[in-house]
Amino acid sequence: MNNDYRIEVRNLSVIYKNLIPITENFQALKDVSLTLEPGRIYGLLGRNGAGKTSLLSVLSAFRKASSGDVLINGTPLFDNGALMQHIQFIYQKKFDTESGETYPKIRKYIKKETAYRPYFDLDYADELIQKFGLPTNKRPHKLSKGMQSVLSVIIGLASRAPVTIFDEAYLGMDAPTRDLFYKEVLKDQARHPRIMVMSTHLVSEMEYLFDEVIMIHQGELIKKGTYDELVAAGMAITGRADVVDQFAVGKDIINIESLGGFKKITLFGDISEEDHLLAQALALEVSAVTLQDLFIHLTT
Repeated sequence: MNNDYRIEVRNLSVIYKNLIPITENFQALKDVSLTLEPGRIYGLLGRNGAGKTSLLSVLSAFRKASSGDVLINGTPLFDNGALMQHIQFIYQKKFDTESGETYPKIRKYIKKETAYRPYFDLDYADELIQKFGLPTNKRPHKLSKGMQSVLSVIIGLASRAPVTIFDEAYLGMDAPTRDLFYKEVLKDQARHPRIMVMSTHLVSEMEYLFDEVIMIHQGELIKKGTYDELVAAGMAITGRADVVDQFAVGKDIINIESLGGFKKITLFGDISEEDHLLAQALALEVSAVTLQDLFIHLTT
């Protein structure tokens, strides 16, 4: 498997044109630029409507950007069949039979869906079917929502595509099944490194998976860095309100909570050793900030 792919996103914008003349077009992504390096797992965080699915759709060549470029090793991605077969985009598929479409049983469905995936491993897919307890005597539309999610992640993992994208693939899974999925992600990433992008709202549950975190808000890239970098840039300060205010002068405050005469602020930015010493000198309580709290405060 070619695991040396490097993705460059340059000044990417996506605009949905409204067909109703009296309403405005909607810009889902605004001038997003970032780089995805080989063999890394990226966590994509954003509130509902932030533009996560729009970004992933362009990264997987499902959608053409309104402007900007996506390059893989310097080659434009969109409409490039040779590159597109090396990208696996897993999303919550609706198995609709009302249109007259019929689905084969599970193993035949997997073979059909992965016919053009050059690195797909059927033996690994069978191993995952056993681990997850996926019933193979059923057709996809007859599965529970949780098992439909399992079917999707099995295809994503066993595809071993150099670029594998999971757009909230955990939906419908119970906690033990999600845990098994996470373990398989780490295990197979170690065996077959690839670029993996995972969008999620379950930040605290999945953060340990991520080599890097990408945060988008209202269509814009607001933060990108390793877990350690982002968490180290956050700090919570608690104490008497007047003393906290004295400490906070000139600092980047992303959240404020007040209770009686006490105040708690959350800072994000360059936090120096002098800041820690000053907080101690002022008898203020200093505590770490979780990635989930940073995500909530930075996107409020």
